[in-house]
Amino acid sequence: MFKLIKTSAKQIFDYLTPCSLCDIGIRKQYGVCQSCWNQLPWLKQSIQRNQQKIFVVCHYQYPIDRIIQQFKYEQKLYHQRLLEGLLQQLKLPKVHAIVPMPISTDRLVERGFNQTLLLAQALSKSLNIPIWQPVQRLDQHSQKGLSRIERLENIEQQFVAAPPNHLRYRKVLIVDDVVTTGSSITALSQVLQQLGCQQVYSICLAAPIRNNASSLNFDDTMESPLVE
Repeated sequence: MFKLIKTSAKQIFDYLTPCSLCDIGIRKQYGVCQSCWNQLPWLKQSIQRNQQKIFVVCHYQYPIDRIIQQFKYEQKLYHQRLLEGLLQQLKLPKVHAIVPMPISTDRLVERGFNQTLLLAQALSKSLNIPIWQPVQRLDQHSQKGLSRIERLENIEQQFVAAPPNHLRYRKVLIVDDVVTTGSSITALSQVLQQLGCQQVYSICLAAPIRNNASSLNFDDTMESPLVE
């Protein structure tokens, strides 16, 4: 009953409140109007980074790039509703747990929250599977001036297994906000595999896409992971 009342209240609020992007249209999809929703820089493909397949919702272009920046660095948490809705547009693989990309203690203190944990919590609730955080991230130092190999080594050293945890999951899903080189996802995946994970999938909100053949057709690539 309470859930029904809450849903009805949200629908009334959406009807009376303009789109959070154009400030004109009526909210239809996760706080934005249908026109703005349709014009988002959709990608819905898998991309290859560091020989790893990552499922991506959007190109890292306006307005998604600005929305993520405001959510992540300016504490504009009202964007969370839209970002959660974007992740739900992917045909997600069947997994046993969701692993949000960890951030260091320094970053957590600086921002006040882990943006990927907030997004992962929404997916966890929607899919009815647990959040699992078995990996810690040490202080994140600047990568400026480092070679590609030095950057990879620097990132790999940031991820360490958390204090002993008897929980183990065979199939997990890493959730991240933006992927560029994919080095953080690769480093996290390696630690998860050391902890016994047999299949590690990755999704993110957006990525700057290169003009090459690394992108795969979304409908084709999303089918095989779903098979148990």
